[in-house]
Amino acid sequence: MPAPAVRLSTAEARRSIVIDSAIQVFSLTGYLGTPIAAIAEHAHISPAYVSKLFPNKEALFVAALDECFERAGAALSRGAETSVDRSPDGILSAMGGAYADLIADRSLLMLQVHAQSAATVPEIGAALRRGIEAITTMVRSSSGATDEAVQRFVAYGQLCHLIVTTGLDEVPAEWARLLTAGIRHP
Repeated sequence: MPAPAVRLSTAEARRSIVIDSAIQVFSLTGYLGTPIAAIAEHAHISPAYVSKLFPNKEALFVAALDECFERAGAALSRGAETSVDRSPDGILSAMGGAYADLIADRSLLMLQVHAQSAATVPEIGAALRRGIEAITTMVRSSSGATDEAVQRFVAYGQLCHLIVTTGLDEVPAEWARLLTAGIRHP
């Protein structure tokens, strides 16, 4: 007999909707530039209800950032699991491809960028470090790669962020070609 379908309560379902909206809105206007009312409007619920779900803007931003890292971790895990080349380098390459596909949704990428710029807010800095720790630990254990290879993988990912956020693919200068050569992303 199939398991009964899990039904989310209104608060749980709305919480998920608000987090999705927060990812979208914070990714466009950042932590400091985004009022709760803008996220509520995007989610089609009242600002008062958002405040019932999240005690403050920091908690909402952290929930959005946690979800961002959950999605990133899931994509990296799928990449590791589906890698045809089972060597550490092959698994890292597959994980990189899966992450590149994920950040085709620029909102996840931009949320991370905004989190870095707001990392001096204690709750956001802690969430950012927690997310990076989870990703680094998962990449290391899933790939079996050396610490140096994991460090290069994370550094390469940050270079991808820089290329995408600054539009370096469109810059014809030699220095930009140097940084973008061999980097894949959608």
